[in-house]
Amino acid sequence: MKLKELPDEELFTRGHTACAGCGAAVAVRNMMKILGQDTVVVNPACCLLIFGATYPLVAWKVPFHHVAFENTAVCAAGVSRGLRMQGNDHTLVMGIAGDGGTADIGIQSLSGCAERNEDMLYVMYDNEAYMNTGIQRSGSTPFGAWTTTTPVGKVKAGKSNFKKDMPQIMMAHNVPYVATASVGHIQDFITKFEKAKKMKGFRFIQVFTPCPTGWRSDTAKTIELCKLAVDTGMWTLYEMENGKVTINKRPKMTPVSEYLKLQGRFRHMTEADIQKLQNWVAKKWADDEKFAQMKSA
Repeated sequence: MKLKELPDEELFTRGHTACAGCGAAVAVRNMMKILGQDTVVVNPACCLLIFGATYPLVAWKVPFHHVAFENTAVCAAGVSRGLRMQGNDHTLVMGIAGDGGTADIGIQSLSGCAERNEDMLYVMYDNEAYMNTGIQRSGSTPFGAWTTTTPVGKVKAGKSNFKKDMPQIMMAHNVPYVATASVGHIQDFITKFEKAKKMKGFRFIQVFTPCPTGWRSDTAKTIELCKLAVDTGMWTLYEMENGKVTINKRPKMTPVSEYLKLQGRFRHMTEADIQKLQNWVAKKWADDEKFAQMKSA
């Protein structure tokens, strides 16, 4: 399917209360056009819940279930199993949560569902912090970033740890499909969600979704930030299908400083900090390339 072929019907409607420039809203609106009406959505506490399903209004035009923070995956698996017991093997069940509800709080039930190869699609929309509750750091927050729990002061300046690699963690479960996507690379996004829709078993897609509020970035720069993240190597677009890994777009290796300077959360970083992050990106990309070569056979 090409971008121009996406259906006009909106299954995540206009009128939700997302912030201007919200990457998650862009991602969900487009993924639902791909996944279609025959989809059940399971969603915990997160920005997406607040702006998409605040009582008494719901932006979703498909069955929607709000669940606890820690159990998105297992609730989605339960819905999927229930449908299968009724003879329904065509409805897609999607669990969708932010990085906090996936990489941190929800990782235990997520890992269990992956290990059991539950028939479901799990989407992690990655805005790199707990944005809904006040911009606290998560396991997915990048090195150096300011958050309310990694403040900038005399003792420390931003997050001192590097980003958790959730795709690699999910690949280690030997599931049928793992992918990364970005709202700044929409054709790649469409292709991956179309592929995941047609598959059976456990599928995991991590989508890069900038948050202008938490990132202190221009609301008009969301797509530009997505593209810079890939061009600098901060975000790798790749997928693993039945054990075979493919890199979908190679970075230009634009200096990371070009990406950082568009975001207020990094403005305190020193030249030494930026170089440390640049070195990490170089190593990450080299590791990703070696891994892809090893798993491409």
